[in-house]
Amino acid sequence: MIRQPQILACSGVLFPPAGYRHPGAQIWQAMRLADVRRPRVCLVATATGDSREHIQGWYERAAAFGDAELSHLTLFTQPNVPDVRAHLLAQDVIFVAGGSVVNLLAVWRAHRLEPILRECWESGVVLAGQSAGSLCWHLGGVTDSFGDRLDVVADGLGFLPFSNGVHDDLGDQPRRTSFRRAVGAGELPAGYATEDGVALHYVGTRFHEALAVLPDRRAWLVEPDQDGKHRETMVPARLWVP
Repeated sequence: MIRQPQILACSGVLFPPAGYRHPGAQIWQAMRLADVRRPRVCLVATATGDSREHIQGWYERAAAFGDAELSHLTLFTQPNVPDVRAHLLAQDVIFVAGGSVVNLLAVWRAHRLEPILRECWESGVVLAGQSAGSLCWHLGGVTDSFGDRLDVVADGLGFLPFSNGVHDDLGDQPRRTSFRRAVGAGELPAGYATEDGVALHYVGTRFHEALAVLPDRRAWLVEPDQDGKHRETMVPARLWVP
């Protein structure tokens, strides 16, 4: 069976609301997109520095969604599998943890993962991830990888021809304003932003739909306008939970 390339680019839920019953549901969404009975799912936690605590927590969350063959790839201090390419190509889903997108990109490129991940994507492995694991597939976005101040990162993998904003919530979330400012100023190309709990589902390089694990959340298409400003279009998100 020939599978279409798919990416699920997510903003995780930073602050779960009271009564939230679906922790890890974006992992479940990625598994469902793979559309196989017993999906093989590999966590790549480079953006956390291969945190053992994060990896263990991910296994616990992912195991709650039924029968799946779970694994992880670590790169510190060396890869934990003998053949990285073979291991990743054997997956149905590759799920990338949040953390530092700048460190993620540097380490991946040092280990020559970029062409391997592209090969996985083109062969139909679902690429997914949260925060840094969302930004990385795009041309760029804004990040706090360098410090508390938000900076533009414009050297993403570029599998998708858009920029990306994550944790794009109304209120006191500075990423929202910084992302729009960068698009308006031409520092980033047009792109999609997601509020917490929302994921962008791409088929090939085409945006397909926004999927949510919380009600009343949205995505946004942000485009440059005249005189260094931006315009935005709200994109409704379909609630899709276990």
